[in-house]
Amino acid sequence: MLPLEGIRVVALEQAVAAPLCTRHLADLGADVVKVERPGGGDLARRYDSIVKGQSTYFVWLNRNKRSVALDLAQPADRDVCSALLARADVFVHNLGPGAVDRLGLGWEALHARWPRLISCAISGYGSDGPYRDRKAYDLLIQAETAVTDVTGTAESPAKVGVSIADIGAGLYACTSIIAALRLRDADGDGRRIDVSLFDCLAEWMTVPAYHQMYDGKPPPRTGVRHATIVPYGPYRCADGEVMLAVQNEGQWDRLCRHVLQRPGLAEDPRFATNELRVRARETLEPLIEEALLPLPRQVAEERLGAGNVPFAARSTVADLVAHPQLASRARWVEVATPGGAVRAIIPPFNIAGAPPPMGAVPGLDQHGAQIRREVRG
Repeated sequence: MLPLEGIRVVALEQAVAAPLCTRHLADLGADVVKVERPGGGDLARRYDSIVKGQSTYFVWLNRNKRSVALDLAQPADRDVCSALLARADVFVHNLGPGAVDRLGLGWEALHARWPRLISCAISGYGSDGPYRDRKAYDLLIQAETAVTDVTGTAESPAKVGVSIADIGAGLYACTSIIAALRLRDADGDGRRIDVSLFDCLAEWMTVPAYHQMYDGKPPPRTGVRHATIVPYGPYRCADGEVMLAVQNEGQWDRLCRHVLQRPGLAEDPRFATNELRVRARETLEPLIEEALLPLPRQVAEERLGAGNVPFAARSTVADLVAHPQLASRARWVEVATPGGAVRAIIPPFNIAGAPPPMGAVPGLDQHGAQIRREVRG
């Protein structure tokens, strides 16, 4: 039995945040009914055509769901939506501010009709406050929460290369829904959940915020180095780079003695703690690279492994696709899509005895006739 088997989710969703939330619910066994617009469906269907003529984002986020196309401006289709909600445990939506209220699907209306229904709204800035009605996309939220202020190089700020605001909101929404289901088991009452992309990234920015509040300045932008840990990041060797991530004094000592073979660095009081190493970054990091530059990368990695010093390769996307760890753990599987079978990574829940159902990505309204029969029955 899957953890959410028997739970039905109705999703009035588009783009990334809500579809990621509901795909994870489907990964855990829920029956997710995706309500789409007739004609075009989820706008993410048209982002690109990279995956066998289909959108990369849509294929990633929508497997294992059932699609029904409903025009909620039409009474007959509104009745179908109401019948779906009457049988549902969870309603997830991420339409623009006020859109579900105009459709008669706001929290108060739903809770009055179906008190056990959990309603999860995902929005840019939340259901109230002065920014409530602002348009919100991942880049804009990264900028507004100062993620771009701490990402990039000293000369040039940057956004994170994946949609972290959407991903964070989808994960928090999924977790909140599971918690609300647990509360409903206890008292029988549905809950209102209000997840905002802004809140999610603001919480993730707590460490830079602490620097600002208690040190008077944010951590500097350091590219692929770390603003507050040294050595941490890429360091040159004879034929490339090694990624180091020294987290404690034992690792620092082993790096100096066994990898760099410079015990004097370990004994130097200027570098005795991480805080001191950060302050002495401009002096210390050239010394680390000076010791690594004569070494072929393979030799450096062998020494790092033997010395139990954390390191990694700086992979390309092509390296990730072919990564031996994914292959050895059989993390790639094939899923069906309207354009043909595609590869997908198994989601990382890894619950013993409950493998996720890697179901098909639906075509627009693929399950419309089936779902209409269900609600009529």
